[in-house]
Amino acid sequence: MTHHDTYTGHVTRGGPAGVRELPDLTIRKLEVGGFGNNAYLLTCRATGAQLLVDAAAEPGRLLELVAAGGAGLDTVVTTHQHHDHVGGLGAVVAATGARTVAGADDADALPVPVDERVHQGDTVTVGDVTLDVVHLRGHTPGSIALAYADPAGHTHLFTGDSLFPGGVGNTKNPGQSFDTLIDDVTTRVFDVYDDDTWFYPGHGDDSTLGAERPHLGEWRARGW
Repeated sequence: MTHHDTYTGHVTRGGPAGVRELPDLTIRKLEVGGFGNNAYLLTCRATGAQLLVDAAAEPGRLLELVAAGGAGLDTVVTTHQHHDHVGGLGAVVAATGARTVAGADDADALPVPVDERVHQGDTVTVGDVTLDVVHLRGHTPGSIALAYADPAGHTHLFTGDSLFPGGVGNTKNPGQSFDTLIDDVTTRVFDVYDDDTWFYPGHGDDSTLGAERPHLGEWRARGW
């Protein structure tokens, strides 16, 4: 069996990375830190270029993940500003010299300077692979997701804390907005991508849009 056949999206703290082999991209998922954060390493198979989504915690383990993928780290994309998603960012950037990318409206809150501030409709590249930036407001002002349209398969969507199996991200704190987040997730995710789209959240297991779509009305009605 290949890694693609056995990848489930379930990882545990201290356990091995989950590895998914796509024709042009390898995805590695690792759980780090005390809040069960997921970090994702994307490796372009043609060039070896690497991009890390959320240097959340345990920078030593993140650097081991990078080494497992290949030589060096080109870019770190931070999905949003919350402390549990940036705990390893300074150390990883210092060790690798990676370029930093974040949503424009969260960039000033990050613990390192942000080299590229992105908006809805922008793109981020890792080698020959292009990822689309999806701005999802509500959990934080500048939260972003990344979408990779696999030419040989379905879309892969890295959603940070904006979308999980079972609902959208937390909006109970001051400055957050459930109405804004459910609207953005509906119009910028569910209205754009099909049911085969596999999404990778900031915590916990993965899911597909098809599994979650029937519950959108329930989420909106309950208000969280």
